Amino acid sequence: EVRLVESGGGLVQAGGSLRLSCAASGFTLDEYAIGWFRQAPGKDSEGVSCIESSDGRIYYGDSVKGRFTISADNAKNTVYLQMNSLKPEDSAVYYCAVLGYSCGGAPRSWGQGTQVTISS
Repeated sequence: EVRLVESGGGLVQAGGSLRLSCAASGFTLDEYAIGWFRQAPGKDSEGVSCIESSDGRIYYGDSVKGRFTISADNAKNTVYLQMNSLKPEDSAVYYCAVLGYSCGGAPRSWGQGTQVTISS
C-alpha cells in the first residue's frame, strides 16, 4: 500500500525557516516522482516543488524559487522540503503526493498534509 506521511509544519515568523518531511512507504523513491503542493484557505492548490529521484530532476514553482529546496534521502525513503525566508503568503496546508513516473504526472496518492503558518 502506498502511503505518505508529512511532518514538520508549524508556526514561525516571517523570515524564518521550516523543513517539511514526507515519509513514503509501499514503494521506493526511485520508482516515482514526489511533489509538494500547498493550499491556502479560499485559494486553488499550488504546485510547490517536485523531485524525480531516479534521475535527479527537480522543479520549483516561481513563487518559491531561490527560497525552497527539495531533496530526497533514498535510504530513509523520505523527501524533504527546506523552506527559508518564509513569507506570510507561504501559509497553507502543505501536501506531498506521488506523481507517477515523472513530475509531469497527475497526483496518484496524497499525504494527510501539514499546516504551515507564517506570522508577519
